[in-house]
Amino acid sequence: MINSKRPVFFYGGDYNPDQWPEEIWQEDMRLFKLAGVNIITVPVFSWAKLQPSEDTYDFGWLDKVMDLARDNGISVCLATSTAAQPAWMSKKYPEILPVDVEGRKRAHGARVNFCPNSKVYRKFSTALAEKMAIRYKEHPALAVWHVANEYGTYCYCEHCAEEFRNWLKARYGTIEELNRVWNMNFWGHTVYEWDEIVPPSYLNEMGRDVFLGYPRDFTCFQGISLDYNRFMSDSSLECYKREYAVIKAVTPDIPITTNLMGTFKPFDYFKWAEHLDVVSWDNYPAMKEPESNIAMRHDLMRGLKDGQSFMLMEQTPSQQNWQPYNSLKRPGVMRLWSYQSIAHGADTIMFFQLRRSFGACEKYHGALIEHAGHENTRVFRECAQLGKELAALGDKILDSRLDSKVAIVFDWDNWWAVEFSSGPSRELKYVEQVEKYYKAFHDMNISVDMVKPNADFSKYKLVVAPVLYMIKPGVAKSIENFVKNGGVFVTTFFSGIVNENDLVTLGGYPGELRKTLGIWSEEIDALLQDMKNQIVMKEPVGDLQGEYSCRMLCDLIHLEGAKALAVFGSDFYAGMPALTENEVEKGKAYYISSDPEESFIKNLMKYICDNAAIKAPVEAPEGVEVTQRFKEEKSFTFLLNHNNHAVNINLGDLDGLDLLTQRDIRGQISLEAKGVIIMERTEKQ
Repeated sequence: MINSKRPVFFYGGDYNPDQWPEEIWQEDMRLFKLAGVNIITVPVFSWAKLQPSEDTYDFGWLDKVMDLARDNGISVCLATSTAAQPAWMSKKYPEILPVDVEGRKRAHGARVNFCPNSKVYRKFSTALAEKMAIRYKEHPALAVWHVANEYGTYCYCEHCAEEFRNWLKARYGTIEELNRVWNMNFWGHTVYEWDEIVPPSYLNEMGRDVFLGYPRDFTCFQGISLDYNRFMSDSSLECYKREYAVIKAVTPDIPITTNLMGTFKPFDYFKWAEHLDVVSWDNYPAMKEPESNIAMRHDLMRGLKDGQSFMLMEQTPSQQNWQPYNSLKRPGVMRLWSYQSIAHGADTIMFFQLRRSFGACEKYHGALIEHAGHENTRVFRECAQLGKELAALGDKILDSRLDSKVAIVFDWDNWWAVEFSSGPSRELKYVEQVEKYYKAFHDMNISVDMVKPNADFSKYKLVVAPVLYMIKPGVAKSIENFVKNGGVFVTTFFSGIVNENDLVTLGGYPGELRKTLGIWSEEIDALLQDMKNQIVMKEPVGDLQGEYSCRMLCDLIHLEGAKALAVFGSDFYAGMPALTENEVEKGKAYYISSDPEESFIKNLMKYICDNAAIKAPVEAPEGVEVTQRFKEEKSFTFLLNHNNHAVNINLGDLDGLDLLTQRDIRGQISLEAKGVIIMERTEKQ
């Protein structure tokens, strides 16, 4: 349990008392208690105040904050403050500052503005974390450790170059093996000494262009660039691990985390999660972000540690400050999205921020306490209502889990490789493809686990792997065994192409997946933006019938045991398979050889789920999200109405106690706009 010292939903967020005079602190505590806040995160960006010089530490003010929290019955998520080094450190040790991808040395400022391989940074950050752990190890308010904040820096300095070479030596052993896996015969890139290797940047292998209005990195050498991404992810992870180690040695029973950022491309969060006691993340969707995309990121964060509950470390009570249009959250949305996170596995609800800053770039970022400075605001009232409801829930839902029969494969290495690819289309975006398939299940209210490619698939009935371009060792065999044992596997165009080093698997696409899918592909056509083809069903398959549009990429495939359920409708490959099904012992494998319209994906997934007896807990109207969490003999069914109007829902055989109103509900019910029901039920054993 995340909050084992206090078995209730943690509710609160980032608090920056060092930005305010002490006379305001007492008023803050009054307002926190009025809103139901039971945890504060401090002091996230206070390194300069905690360590004003190299040999001087000042914890006096933080002692007062810790004691004030204790005296008011509020727990503390204690941050190590190491996300922004003091100016004196950058001045005295300029090697701490990173070099960007264009080769420019950064000056002091902003945040997370340090070289992750700087020995100076690691020495000082670890020392501060250890001193804080020793000082506060017995403090009764301490509940969770929060290391740094939103890691994210890539650096291209000489020290990183040296460490990159060491990382490569450990990974590949010999220079000959490195030349092989990077295919260094291409363009005469063969190296004979380790110090001939330089980081890929805009000065050599890398570049950037703008496509469809978005900047996108490209590279001449995918193997080098892919490994540098892996190395940079590992480099920042090493910074975290060093702080983790000294804290854990002093406070072994206090959970340690750092806040992740959902589908954040630079770091492999599956690897990071191995070193977090609990996953925490920051959720900042735009005003019109589809609720399925928000849900997918919650499920991804839950999936990082095999379904373990996670912390919602940050969300805004209302508006943000860094998007092009920082709209207010409309009435009810903050509450609805908070419960959506719980519905997908969160056991805490926390905000950035609790009191709104009055200067710098976050002064217009929403907060529990607005610039007005009192409780008489819409945002405060909504937060106080949520705080009261969460307190009433107690520990009923804590540590409960979802029970998904569907998994979607997500892989950072694959993401990097797909979008580093020099073809066939710059339009291909990995996360967008995953979102399309996730949405099909979300719209049907079928629970999904987001899993890594080498996960245990045996507990699922259906595994979907959109654009599984990279096949890592053992993954193809795992998929084959899953299908042979009765599972259903679905993948798409541009899958099975390369190995973990981004080298093409020769012999015909989809490489190692060829046997399981029963097909081989000889060419991939890239359609221009204004071009489309058609997927024409040979005969109805469930609700799949007739013709559907498709775009972007089309695989020209041949059958090797699979059967074609649909074919392309036009161009010189009209009549070639566009959707295939292959029976492999007890299971089936499907291949979708283009990027189809949404209705095609939804109808195909519905057909597969119907055949596998995978269904939603409740048939609900459009715009109503339904999930279930389970704990011992109890089930908790969440009904979330994302619509701007009330809806009627037929619960069928489902009934139970609504934990938010304490009403027994059954049969036909009405759910107001942005409304939430959490139905507790004792399941028959």
